[in-house]
Amino acid sequence: MIVPMADLKAQHQEIEAEVHSAVLEVLKSGRYVLGEYVQQLENRIAQFSGARFGIGVASGTDAILLSLVACDIGPGDEVITTPFTFVATVEVMALRGARPAFVDIDPCTYNLDHRQVEKKLTSRTKAILPVDLYGQMAARKPLIQIAQQYNLRLIADSAQAIGAKQNGLGIGEYGDVATLSFYPTKNLGGCGDGGMILTHNEEIEQRTRLYRNHGSGGKYSYSKIGYCSRLDEIQAAILLAKMKLIERWNEQRQKNANRYRQLLAGSRVELPYCAHENYHTYHQFTIRHSRRDELQEFLRQNGVSSAVYYPHPLHLEEAYRYLGYKPGDFPESERAAKEVLSLPIHPELTEEQIAYVTEMIFKFERRNDNQGSIHSDK
Repeated sequence: MIVPMADLKAQHQEIEAEVHSAVLEVLKSGRYVLGEYVQQLENRIAQFSGARFGIGVASGTDAILLSLVACDIGPGDEVITTPFTFVATVEVMALRGARPAFVDIDPCTYNLDHRQVEKKLTSRTKAILPVDLYGQMAARKPLIQIAQQYNLRLIADSAQAIGAKQNGLGIGEYGDVATLSFYPTKNLGGCGDGGMILTHNEEIEQRTRLYRNHGSGGKYSYSKIGYCSRLDEIQAAILLAKMKLIERWNEQRQKNANRYRQLLAGSRVELPYCAHENYHTYHQFTIRHSRRDELQEFLRQNGVSSAVYYPHPLHLEEAYRYLGYKPGDFPESERAAKEVLSLPIHPELTEEQIAYVTEMIFKFERRNDNQGSIHSDK
């Protein structure tokens, strides 16, 4: 049996007619940039996420970048964040001339450990940037308390967490900014790149709208030195069609996660932890295993796709050696990078596929048990 990490073809078949119709409407309109579909999507996702404003941009990476720009974070500033994340979170800080100041993760949630943040603050700290990894929100209330106490911005990288909630509140209801990615494999993914900035702050909203369009309010008048980062109308139309199904898709991911939990009971894998106050959208179903690489290879040989998010914490990557960190500085991030493995969790996954994946995991463990018995006999 073949079990893919994502099945975008199957997803498209479900909404093919509506997507094609929406794309044709854009083509007929002759307006391909910053038109009515972008405005509708901005309003729809802002409302869905509990934010006052949504600002569509060209990618999730740009969403973080423009948020930093709008919050006046630049050369000499420090931003508290996690080393266990996709590189986009950190590279935009470096591109702005700001310094990423890493804090280790909570080993249960894989998110920024809020208990370690305060002792890492300096006079140069300007913001805290948690990442809502795998679809679960980082602890907001303690981070907001720290941000308010020290007059810091709170900017969340929620690229993997559309639809997630904490204490009943959405990603757009906490802090200064939350950012989204619409990369095709996200829970809400387009047919290319795209992103969005969510905020309650009217000044941030106005500034990001200017910055995404060359610093212009229109008619070749420029009040800021800006960027070219606009969400395309075609992408917005596709995403609007998919928005009608996002809640159902997230619920199916939860059902798939619960089925994995049932079937993997008794195995030696460490299952994902969900904090009681969180609604987890399971962008990834990430297990831990002490023999992760061997397990992944065994699954691959038996037709099961899996992925490692992420194999190297960023403080150990060559590009970020200039920050001066060394192995051992963030032990939980380093251990997670050696043990985490994401299994297929997409909404199109069948019961039979989930059962097959879990069967292969138990088969791997039995094989290792047998090999251990042979070695011990010798």
